[in-house]
Amino acid sequence: MRVSTSNRTAAVLRLTVRFLIVALAALAGGLVLSPAPAFAAARLNIDSGGISRSAVVVLRDRLKLRRRPLVIVLHRGGGMGAHIRRRLGLEEVAESNKPIFVYPDAINGVWPAAPGSDADRDVKFLHDLAEHFISEGAVDPRRIFVVGVSSGGAFAYRAVCAGIGRPVAGLATLISAMPADLANCAPGPVAYVAVSNVSDPRIPYAGGKATLTEASFEALPAESALALFAKNNSCGARREDKAFPEHEARGAAKFVRGSILSYAGCKASVELIRLDSAGHRIPGRKPDHDHLEPTAEQEDFDASRAIWDFLKRNGA
Repeated sequence: MRVSTSNRTAAVLRLTVRFLIVALAALAGGLVLSPAPAFAAARLNIDSGGISRSAVVVLRDRLKLRRRPLVIVLHRGGGMGAHIRRRLGLEEVAESNKPIFVYPDAINGVWPAAPGSDADRDVKFLHDLAEHFISEGAVDPRRIFVVGVSSGGAFAYRAVCAGIGRPVAGLATLISAMPADLANCAPGPVAYVAVSNVSDPRIPYAGGKATLTEASFEALPAESALALFAKNNSCGARREDKAFPEHEARGAAKFVRGSILSYAGCKASVELIRLDSAGHRIPGRKPDHDHLEPTAEQEDFDASRAIWDFLKRNGA
């Protein structure tokens, strides 16, 4: 078998070797990053602005030498990349060997929701992560996606609006809101999906003061953020609201109620998945506290699958 010695091939081979070395070292040291053994993961450490930063990287099917999508997933406050990897289960839902999934760690476990030097520092970190994989020949710079949960979602909006050095192809947020100071954000066409609970006690669907344990900020109404991205993506003026079909939720005498709000004629798709449910938790996923059980409505709607299906339709 002949192996090309082009610069791109050599770069991807270097990335593969480095990843295998890190993975073997992690295993030798007894490091367990996730209870999902079917998908190999390793910890990446890079210097960003003179600070050592870390992320969990899942690079499946590594020996196929081609550029692929990059999906950066930002955890909620007080967590780490490995934690949100377990909670979301995106890799299991995706069942795809295409993307590189990256789960970066925030300093002190908190992504900054407000503008300022901390936000600038962390935007640079995402820039440096993306450039790392692009320079190694592993990532297609036209297919970078950002996913954010809770305060990680608020920072995801900020990072996409500020720019991470490359165009972001898609943004997905869960139980989060767009900070009000970003109301004039115009990053260029970005596929956009948000999953919001109408009665979330911490993130007001109608806008106002978002009160998270680790941060508080003024939030745009969820539908205003949708309209902003619709305008940014040159969508038509008419919004479509499509209610979920009612059906019994796993045998319980309750129904999933909610709507998908979207616009047509866009340069990139925009959707808001509005759930008529309460609680500040990821719909369809086990709560952060093991003694809490999801409601029937939340069990019946899988937010992780919904955002993955959206991202896949838009190039992930």
